[in-house]
Amino acid sequence: MSTAEFGGLAEHTRLLREGQVTSEALVASAIERIEASQSTINAFRWVRGEQALDEAREADRRRAAGEGVRLPLLGVPLAVKDDTDVAGLPTLFGCGGEKAAATEDGEAVRRLRAAGAVIVGKTNSCELGQWPFTEGPAFGATRNPWSTDHTPGGSSGGSAAAVAAGLVPAALGSDGAGSVRIPAAWSHLVGIKPQRGRVSLHPYTDAFQGLNVYGPLARTVADAALLLDAVQGPHAGDLYRPDAIDTSAAAGRDPGRLRIALAWRPPLTLTRATPHPEVRRAVTALAEALARLGHQVEEARPRYGLIGLSFVPRATAGIAEAAALHPDPALLDPRTRSAVRNGRRLGGRVVRAARAREIRQQHRIGAIFDSSGFDVVLTPTTAAPPPRIGTFDGMSAWRTDTTMAAVCPYAWPWNVLGWPGVNVPAGLTRDGLPVGAQLLGPAGSEERLISLAAQLEADRRWYEKRPPAPVTARSVPVEQ
Repeated sequence: MSTAEFGGLAEHTRLLREGQVTSEALVASAIERIEASQSTINAFRWVRGEQALDEAREADRRRAAGEGVRLPLLGVPLAVKDDTDVAGLPTLFGCGGEKAAATEDGEAVRRLRAAGAVIVGKTNSCELGQWPFTEGPAFGATRNPWSTDHTPGGSSGGSAAAVAAGLVPAALGSDGAGSVRIPAAWSHLVGIKPQRGRVSLHPYTDAFQGLNVYGPLARTVADAALLLDAVQGPHAGDLYRPDAIDTSAAAGRDPGRLRIALAWRPPLTLTRATPHPEVRRAVTALAEALARLGHQVEEARPRYGLIGLSFVPRATAGIAEAAALHPDPALLDPRTRSAVRNGRRLGGRVVRAARAREIRQQHRIGAIFDSSGFDVVLTPTTAAPPPRIGTFDGMSAWRTDTTMAAVCPYAWPWNVLGWPGVNVPAGLTRDGLPVGAQLLGPAGSEERLISLAAQLEADRRWYEKRPPAPVTARSVPVEQ
């Protein structure tokens, strides 16, 4: 006998395909683990319970009828973030109050269901996805399975915690300023921020002024790629429609010999942000591993310029737009209301000017690929290990923003550009806290980044490490 909890997405699909386990058993076990962990990890805002079990039983019937061949995720339990529409559940995006349930699935969820997945619930997010921690009065604090005194990051912290704790084999998050990559780094996961438009945001259009994308969190590159392949593709009304890619095939391909720029200095944030010694040690070791694998690694720095002057208006305007969808703005955190006021002041002409600069920014920063000849940029994902729960409690809006900018200065420029990035686990601090590194590329470079991440994973075998105290619940028996 063995268990499937930490087997991952590809392992779940194999076990189901070979008839070693049923979808009903996998989903029932996932729900039991979620419920058992809510008092400690608190990863979920909504759990679908009986609905998910009914869908799992239907998946088992469909597999028995031979439909598993064309449905790659048939019967697999997955989770999505609380900013994603799931029919029958409200989309509160980390906020308090009440809101009518969504009447239809968002396009990404529709695609997951079309691939056969069973959505077991929606995971916690900080309020409107603004912060690199997942805490708030609406749901409490989501905690890191590696150390429950620490945050798993944000804003996709619930999705990251759910995967890291073995509650689900993979989950969908969203990334508007690092919100997939930061919690992936702090939870010892692979997190992919795809090219803008790779995964449809429908029914939302151009969310957060083009900064936001959906992306997968998983323990392995192959699992993250499998989830990305399942959800990628446009809705008829989408503004951005990049050509389809095969990320699962990329995960099994050698990346070739690449020239990699190791970039320690972040863009200007006025915080004098520098990497913590433990982060520098871990990312240096990862760079050395890349060199040992045959890549040419050199220190270099993209010409970021004053890219923050474009990010801030777009981000705050996006928060104002998202807040307008909330039924009771009075329930929002005072820091959120401050961001909403800034977003309204900076909206309109200022945002249009910020967006008009994007092409020039892509040319300037893209010179590291086009002129300097690098294939990939490697940076720390965060400047520090995960903060303790409550670190940001009681801070003013300004103090929260400056503290956040000092801790997480590396991720957000790639949201301005709309380009892809992949967080890979870089190791654990001496206190056992996870940290990560970003592999960043130009437009449409997901396949290269994923191939490189898979090569690193084969060398570093980060998936063998698990949190010290995983959630205990009924195991799923698997025939040997």
